[in-house]
Amino acid sequence: MPYPVEPMLAVPGDLPVDAAHYALEVKWDGIRAIVYIDDTIRVTGRRGTDFTPRYPEISALRVPGHRVILDGEVVAFDQHGRPSFELLQRRMHITDPGAHGLLATVPVAYMPFDLLYLDGETLYHRPYQARRELLEGLAGLTVPPNFPCDPAVLDATYQQGLEGVVAKRLDSPYRPGVRTPWWIKVKNLHTQEVVIGGWRPGKGRREGGIGSLLLGAYADLPGGAAEFAFVGHVGTGFTDAALDRLYQLLRPLEVPRSTYSRPLPRDIARGAHWVRPELVGEVGFTMWTEERRLRHPTWRGLRPDKIPAEVRL
Repeated sequence: MPYPVEPMLAVPGDLPVDAAHYALEVKWDGIRAIVYIDDTIRVTGRRGTDFTPRYPEISALRVPGHRVILDGEVVAFDQHGRPSFELLQRRMHITDPGAHGLLATVPVAYMPFDLLYLDGETLYHRPYQARRELLEGLAGLTVPPNFPCDPAVLDATYQQGLEGVVAKRLDSPYRPGVRTPWWIKVKNLHTQEVVIGGWRPGKGRREGGIGSLLLGAYADLPGGAAEFAFVGHVGTGFTDAALDRLYQLLRPLEVPRSTYSRPLPRDIARGAHWVRPELVGEVGFTMWTEERRLRHPTWRGLRPDKIPAEVRL
């Protein structure tokens, strides 16, 4: 049984025109996780991060009579039955959720959508459609359905307040750790991963803490280099608990000068606290401006499953 396995990644885009060659899956607003079920159960994220103690609900999974590796998403559902990344944030960094009462207040579910290993055989070479058929035939698992590649499916996810769909080519093999156009993520919402480069102090109710975060992403330059570019600042979408948590994480990262490749506008840089660009988050936004800034960004949460170098414009 291979270990650890890096998940295969999708590219952003639109629904493919050759729809007959694809199936659609719901894009779950959660955290990617690989689950290894053998004599014991292990759960890893990207780059082999051990998630096992964080999500004991997954450790209760059983596939009677089989040894398997599953690819899927850890999801927390809100009171309306929709995936909530905000809720999941409360579980991401907790290694003993039972001690904090979170197993009852913020339960999670595992949504398996791919089968990578079965009883001694690594299935990377098999087409997606064949892997799905094997996955759906396993007892003990609740496998979310896939659908024909039809715009009506994407419309339905929009009506239900879901993030979107992933279009997967039926004949595609599995390539661990590779971002491939065989899988296309089609989102209903504009979202962007961002790297935190600093924060501006709060005022009023936020006095003494974070008022807004300064955001960046890496832009490719000629010759293969990249610059850390400022893309805007965000001051909405935070709970008080999230701001407190961010303050605790960012204070140890403080540095005396900006790490952005170019100077920031003077009115934004004035009074800013700069940090090493090590924390990745995600924002929702309406559009990009001509200056390559996020318009009306709203904070969605940290992305501990991402690394800064992957956050590109």
